[in-house]
Amino acid sequence: MKQLISKVFIASFILAGSWLPVQAQVPSVGLTPGQSLGAFLDIPSLPNLRDIGGYQNNEGLYVVRGKTYRSNAFNPMNAQELAKLGQLDLKNDYDLRTNAEIAAVPDIISSGVHYTQFNVMADDADVAIPPDQLSILFQDPKRTAEKFGGAQGVVNMFTKSYRGFVSMPSAKKNYRSLFLSLQNPTSSPNVFHCTNGKDRTGWAAASLYALLGVSKEKIYEDYLLSNSYLLPFHQKEIDAFTAKGGDPEILISFFGVKPAYLDAAFDEMNKRYGSIEQYFSKGLGIDAATQKKIRAMYLTSAVSIK
Repeated sequence: MKQLISKVFIASFILAGSWLPVQAQVPSVGLTPGQSLGAFLDIPSLPNLRDIGGYQNNEGLYVVRGKTYRSNAFNPMNAQELAKLGQLDLKNDYDLRTNAEIAAVPDIISSGVHYTQFNVMADDADVAIPPDQLSILFQDPKRTAEKFGGAQGVVNMFTKSYRGFVSMPSAKKNYRSLFLSLQNPTSSPNVFHCTNGKDRTGWAAASLYALLGVSKEKIYEDYLLSNSYLLPFHQKEIDAFTAKGGDPEILISFFGVKPAYLDAAFDEMNKRYGSIEQYFSKGLGIDAATQKKIRAMYLTSAVSIK
C-alpha cells in the first residue's frame, strides 16, 4: 500500500566521532523547517505532520531531515492517505496517548509500521479526555465552561499538564523510552505523536531541539506552528461552539498552543534540573554518552538536506 520513495545516500560525514550516512531524497527537502507535510502530501487528516529536521543549531549544524517526524493521531486515514503517508517509509509509530484515547481513536497505519505506545500521562490520565468525549462535551458550551473554568481555566489546566510532562513519573519513564528509541539507528524513519500533536508531542520536540542546541527562539517558533495547522483544522468545531453561545477562546486555548504552556515545562525543567542536559541525565536517566550519540545522529553539516 505504501508508495516508497528512493533513498539516495550521497555522502558520509564524521560527526562527534561517528560516521553518519546522510539521507538526501526525502519528501521534506526544499520545505521550510516546520512546514506541514500533511498539507504538502495532501493528507487532510494530518495537518500537524512535520519533519523535525531542517533547523540550524547554535553551532551551525542542521537537524537531519527524513529521520523523525511528529504528527497528530493517524485517524481517520483512508487508503489514499495511507498510500501518500507511505512516501515517508516509516518503520516505527510512537504513540504518546493514554489507553482511553487509543481505544476511542486507534491509529490506522500500514502493516509494515511497528507500533509502540509510550503512555506519557498514565499518572494523570483523566486530564487527557478522548476526542469522542470532548465532541459530546463541546455540544454544551455552558457545561464546558463550568467543567474547565472558562478559557483561563483551560490555560491553567494545560500549564499544569506541561509541568507534569517534566515531573510525573509516567512522563519521565515514557519520554526516556521515546528518546532511547529515537537514538536506535535502526528505528528510523519514525514518527511520534499524541492526539493533536501539540502538547505531549510539543514537549518531546522542544526538549529534543534544546538538547540539539536549537535556539529558544526557533524552538518556540516551531512549537507555535501548531496554531497555524490545528486551529483551521478545528475551525468548524470552534464556530459551532460559538454559535451556541460559547466563548471561542475556550476551544482556541484547547485546540491551540500558547507560549505559556511551553514556558511552564521549561520552568519546571530549570527548577528541577537546571539545564536540558541535566534533565536528560537526572530526570530521564539518559547519560552524557547517550546524549552525545543523539546529537551525532540528529545533527549534520550537510548543505544538501538543509
